[in-house]
Amino acid sequence: MQRVVAIHNTVNERAWQHVMAWEALHACECAQPRLKRFQGKPNEFSPKARLLNMLGFKLPFDRHDWIVDRCGREVRYVIDFYSGAPQPGVPASMHLDVRPAIDSFQALWDRARMQAGWLASGRWKDE
Repeated sequence: MQRVVAIHNTVNERAWQHVMAWEALHACECAQPRLKRFQGKPNEFSPKARLLNMLGFKLPFDRHDWIVDRCGREVRYVIDFYSGAPQPGVPASMHLDVRPAIDSFQALWDRARMQAGWLASGRWKDE
C-alpha cells in the first residue's frame, strides 16, 4: 500500500507542475494559484481523448478535473492519465495530458499560446 500511495503522490505532484506551467502565463495577475477542489471522472472521457481515440490512440485510464483558484477566479483543468510503456526499475509509467478546459476565451487563448510556443521550440521533433 505504501508504494501505491507514493506513486499517487508523485503523479499528483507532477500534475500540479503541469498546471503551474500553464498558470505561469498568468503569474503577473496571480503569483500563487491554489488547488480549490478536484473530481475524478474515470468513465467520462474528455473531447480531446475521444478525438484521439477516433484517430487510433488508446483512451486514458483516468480523468480528473481540477479547479484552481487563480486569486479569486476559478479555472478548470482537465487531466487525462494514459498508461506509458513499461520501463525497467520504474513501478509505473504514465503520461499526463494536462490543459485548461475550454470554458472561456482566455482558456482557448492560453492553449493556442502554449501550442505555438511548443511548435516554435522544436521540442515536438524529439517527442
